[in-house]
Amino acid sequence: MRNETPTKPSGTAAPGDGLVRVGAVVFIVGAVATLVTVAPLFLGTKPFPTVAYAVSMLMGVGFAVAAAGVLRSVAAQRKQARGL
Repeated sequence: MRNETPTKPSGTAAPGDGLVRVGAVVFIVGAVATLVTVAPLFLGTKPFPTVAYAVSMLMGVGFAVAAAGVLRSVAAQRKQARGL
């Protein structure tokens, strides 16, 4: 089976890899923002302005971007497999 599975050289990036990386970074920024905006609820301090909560929404955006990258990578792999 190993000879049937196409492999790519280790130095090349597949389609969608960049989207996955960008999505992961945006997700992490959103996750940190979520932790920061929830902290005042537990610490009993004054809540942050609405903009801080809007930045928390980046978590979902990052997940969507990463998912799009995975789907693009899957599509490219399927296209490559059909071509062989």
